[in-house]
This record gives sequence, structure tokens and C-alpha cells, in this order.
Amino acid sequence: MNNINILDQHTIDQIAAGEVVERPVSVVKELVENAIDAGAKTITVEIKEGGISFIRVTDDGCGIDKGQLKKAFLRHATSKIRDALDLMNILSLGFRGEALSSIAAVSRVEVITKTRDALTGIHYILTAGEETGFNEIGAPNGSTFLVRNLFFNVPVRRKFLKQAQTEGSYITDVIERLALSHPDISFKYINNNLTRFHTSGNGDLREVIYRLFGKDIANNIIPISASDLGLGIKIGGFLGRPSLNRSNRNFEFFFINGRYVTSEVLKIGLEDGYHPYLMHHKFPFTVLTVSINTGKIDVNVHPGKLEVRLTDEKEIIKFVADNVKRTLDEDEHLMSTEVVNRVKPPVSKKSAPEPFEVERIRSFRGLTPDLVVKEYPEYKLQDEVAKVQENQPVLQESLQDVDFTRLYFAEQLNIFEEKFLSKEARGKYEVLGQLFSTYWLIAMGEKLIFIDQHAAHEKVKYEKLLKELADKKITSQNLNPPVVIELSGREEDILKIHQEVFSGFGFEIENFGDSSYTLRAVPADLFGLTEKGLFHEILDELSVLSGTEVYDVVEKKLAGAACKASVKANKNLSREEFAALIDELIELENPYFCPHGRPTMITMSKREIEKKFKRV
Repeated sequence: MNNINILDQHTIDQIAAGEVVERPVSVVKELVENAIDAGAKTITVEIKEGGISFIRVTDDGCGIDKGQLKKAFLRHATSKIRDALDLMNILSLGFRGEALSSIAAVSRVEVITKTRDALTGIHYILTAGEETGFNEIGAPNGSTFLVRNLFFNVPVRRKFLKQAQTEGSYITDVIERLALSHPDISFKYINNNLTRFHTSGNGDLREVIYRLFGKDIANNIIPISASDLGLGIKIGGFLGRPSLNRSNRNFEFFFINGRYVTSEVLKIGLEDGYHPYLMHHKFPFTVLTVSINTGKIDVNVHPGKLEVRLTDEKEIIKFVADNVKRTLDEDEHLMSTEVVNRVKPPVSKKSAPEPFEVERIRSFRGLTPDLVVKEYPEYKLQDEVAKVQENQPVLQESLQDVDFTRLYFAEQLNIFEEKFLSKEARGKYEVLGQLFSTYWLIAMGEKLIFIDQHAAHEKVKYEKLLKELADKKITSQNLNPPVVIELSGREEDILKIHQEVFSGFGFEIENFGDSSYTLRAVPADLFGLTEKGLFHEILDELSVLSGTEVYDVVEKKLAGAACKASVKANKNLSREEFAALIDELIELENPYFCPHGRPTMITMSKREIEKKFKRV
């Protein structure tokens, strides 16, 4: 058996630091939250090289008394709580008392601090947790923390930090959230000697949103306000109009009692309220502030205090959803410009499957009778499918994610054994014409082939874009005049990190001053789409991914863009245009399904047609 060792204090401090200080953003978050708890009305954050080499946090708060300063750097030393009972009534942002000791253990720290009633301030210096200086100094009221060379004494931890630009983007994210949660505090954020934003601290949340996200967003938000005394909850903040929808939840900001949180309860309530207004897989912009009785919330369930636990979850979800929907319903802008989009057309009754469809349905192993009856209530298939199901028990849940479109058309591929889409077969088929301004009918041998012009064109565009992307030969189309885009600090960082991705994709982007950028060119094959929308969609996806996933993001967005840029259904094509489309399909390796998995073509055999006419 190995000996049990008592660790020395230096090792204990480094282990504790590893739990609290994961990367530079952890340092910034702890220091700024301490400044807020100290009653600061002005906070400046400055970083260099993503915070790895330099972090400065300056505030005008209450400062730290000379006799208390050394104690502040001891483990589990805090002014926020006194005992375990205080954990049930926490209003401060920090309370564990581990931040300063952990930061000092893995960096070189300087503190200059002065209380309002002191004549002079104190300059305190620590290196790897050891005191190296303690002197009186002239200083303004408040505190300045300087943190240099993070993880200089833990090279393994430093080795696993990401590039400086990425680490800086995490810090930008945190400072933006803190500024949103405290509009009454003036935040100034400096990154590599450039001021990224500066809020006034006048208490106007809309002004903070303008400073962080720009004019376009600030002009399209509506205030929300509601309270429920029974639940002990009050909500405020702003909801973005549906036109501000994004591809992920990066712009859903939730704050409970001044603390940024990720809350499944609030997320569900918010998105339930937006449900009538947003398409599937689209998410709103929102800054939702929540005040709730401290007895109904537990903030001590996550090491980073990011997640919280709420009581009365179902009631809170309904309260948030009802008031979000009410606020959107009452918005005059929505009533005047988007009411058409909210009116749902009557749903037509699905027709029963034709006999040739029944034959295919009967051939599907694993299709339950209940599912078929639900899909086709007019056509009684219980007995037919039940026969297929004999001795093949299947759990209903296992069918939820099955792509029935692909299953249904799987056997369609046998028509291509004759290489319908090949140069050699061009003389063997006859183009009969266009049906419903959407489908093209082709006769070949003993088969009738239907081609969906939109799906076929979408596949052609998608494959072409993929090849150009792989060959780095995507051509650009200039925009005249250029489109001006305003980005948040986090978005700016993501753009800089992935500048080559956008350039390779055909975008030409230039800085237009501060957080504004001009979009001067877009991929030529996608010209005519909403240029801002496509750009933001790619940016949203890249903000949560990295490495090899980046190419997957672009590929996914190519599929959506190709769909939007393709010829639509209900559009008349000439025979010459259709012939050109067939020529392009011929060149593809797999022309039979669009990027979303829908078939580009289906077939009916002569036998199936004859069965419909009761000839067989």
C-alpha cells in the first residue's frame, strides 16, 4: 500500500487554484464581481494577449482596509457571508472566499487599494502566493488589481490555454454580460490598447444594449415588465422583435437578482412565449432581468455560480411564457408589419396513400400500426402493417428519429440501375413537360420519373459550392453599396479568429470604425440572399465551435443557403433551362437527394400505373 502524504500548503494552493482559476476569464470574472460587490460605480477592465500576460481591473468601490488586505488573500476568507445560514440569503455575486488566494497562487499580483477614510493607500505585491511587497502609497479611492503572467509557475496549465484571441473572446463575453446586468455601473473595456466599449452607467439598459450590440438591435427591442406577488417574482428587460432571430441561443441573456445565469426554466418560458413568432431552430434576442425572493432560489449549486435552482418551476415557466407572448402581441410594430406571418393557413387534410404507396408501406419493417394510422387516418392499414409486425416487437420511442422520407424512397434507387442520369442515357428518355410549375415528367422505358426542380437545383448549387470551397475557388460578387453590419464584442473576436473562413467562403469584410464592419462582397452563387442573415448565421455557429467542426459549420450553412438561392416551386422553367439542369445533375456523384435528405426525383413503374387502372 502506498504511503498517505500530507500535502504542503503550496501544493494545496495550486490545486485549489486549478479548481477556481480555469483560464484568464475566471480571473476577470472574480475581480469584476468583487468590484461590483464593493459598491463600485465605475469599473475599467484592461487585458493584453487574451489576459494571459496582463489583466487590470480598476474600480471606485469601498477599497480594502490596510488591516484586512492580507487576510483577503487567505483561503475561505470573505466579507460576503459569516456562516452556512447566510447561503440561503445571498445577494452578493461572490461569497466563497477562494478567488484572491487562488489567483495569487498562479500569477504575479499587485493590489493598490484605498478606503475613503484613509489618508493613503496600500501597495501589496504577491508572487505565486508569497508576499514580496507591502507599502503605503498615494492612491485614489477604490482598488486596482494587476495580474501578470498567469500560470507562469504551472506550465502544464498554461500550455493548454487557447490562442490569445480566443481567450480574449471569453473575457469579452463575460464583461458584456456584467455590463448588461448592471446598467447603473459604468464599464470600460480595453483589449490590447483598444477601447472595445464604454457604457455610461446612467441606469438605461437600452443604452447598454446599444453600446454592446449596435443600432440595429437597439432599435428593434421592446420593453417587458410583469410581476406576480404570489410567486415572488418580477421580470423586466427587453425582448427583440422576431426579425432579430438568430441561429443559436447566444443572444438569450438571463439575469436573476443581478447575476447572469443559464436557466432551463427561463429558457423554456421565453421560447414558449416566442413560439408563434419564430420558425423552428430560430432563437430570439432577449435581455431578461428577473428579481425573485432569495428563499426561492439556490445559487450554490454550481462551482461557477452559473446555474441556479428555482422553486415553483412550472408556474414560473407559464408566467414568463404568458408575459413574453403578451408583450409581443401588444407591440404595434409587430401588429402592423408582421401580422401576415403570424396568420396560419388552414391545414389541409392529408390524403390517403395510393395503392402503390401501400405496397411500399407494407414493406417497411419496424413501422407500427399506430404510426401509420396517425399519418393516414383515412386509410385503414392496421391489419396490413400488423401482419408485417408479427414476431417483430418495436418500441414506439425508437421510431421518433427515423427519417421516413428516406425510408419511403429507399427503393426508388433501383430505377437508377439503368443510369438514368448519365450522358449515355440522354437519348433513352423523353421529357414530357412540367407539372404544377414544380415537377418535370420524364418517360424512360417502362417508368415514369418525376423530378422536383427545386430539390434538383438545390443539390446542384450545394455540390458546386462544396467543390469550390474545397478547391478554394469560390467567386465573390461585389455589393454596391456595401452592407454595414454592427457586431458585438464577442462577434468581433469570432470574426477575427475565423477571418480566413469568411474569406475562403467568398465574403469580403472590412472594419468601418469601432464595432461596425462593411460587407463588400458575398459568394457569387448566393448573391441576392439576405447578406446580413447568412453572415450572422455562420458567425453564430462559429461562436460555439472550433477546430475541424468549423468546416462542418460552413457545409451546413451552404446547404441552407443553396436551398434559398435555388429556383423555387411554382416557377415555370423553359425546356432549355430544364435541360441545362439535367446536364448539371449528370455531373454529380449522388444526384438523388437534396442536402436536406429529400428526394430530387421519384418514379412510378408501368405496373403501378396499370394497377391504378385495374389492368392488373
